[in-house]
Amino acid sequence: MVISTDKKDYLFRPSFINMTRIGEPKQIVKAYGQLNGAEVQELIARAVMSYRVIPEWLIKAISKPTYGRNILQTAMMVMQACCDDDCSEIIGEWRSGKRGIVYKNGKMPIADIIVIARELFTHGIIGKAKIRKLQRNEGKNEFSDEFMAIDYISSARAHFGMNREEAEQLTMTEFQMMLKAKYPDEKGFTKEEYDNIMKQDDRRNNELISGKRRLVSRKRK
Repeated sequence: MVISTDKKDYLFRPSFINMTRIGEPKQIVKAYGQLNGAEVQELIARAVMSYRVIPEWLIKAISKPTYGRNILQTAMMVMQACCDDDCSEIIGEWRSGKRGIVYKNGKMPIADIIVIARELFTHGIIGKAKIRKLQRNEGKNEFSDEFMAIDYISSARAHFGMNREEAEQLTMTEFQMMLKAKYPDEKGFTKEEYDNIMKQDDRRNNELISGKRRLVSRKRK
């Protein structure tokens, strides 16, 4: 992704190596959750379990600027990690002021910074390539609290014969697309495909039972 100003063109690439700039493997996953509101959602879920409603004090707490500030800081960190140049012209910066640390706006609106950071982050560690997930694999737990970039870099080198520098520059989306091209989809049904077939079969059975459908059609001679 390239974002241009009247002074410069900024290239943002959510590559494996750039994801490591965000922090340690667990910090990367934590930052992704924070940027996508996982922290707030968890607080709300716990409150509902405990009180059956969302308490007024919690609503006030999550409405405070502190939560918004944390998300903005994470978004800025992600965008800077994806850019080799200092991009504070675009994303702004934090400065010391009379009231403490204050945010000085860049050329990009805060809402856009957050949206773009989420998009970059998703391409970097989740991937957006469409891959069929077979029904037999649906129950497998794929959650991890760590993002091990080095594992994907090593895997890319092994599967695609790349050197280290080339593998480091891949995004997760590119990695998925290359895997899909080299290893075509397995034979079998996805959960959605399987459920659709079963629904059609149930409908045919119900029609046979009700008399709306016959096993052998009757043709008049």
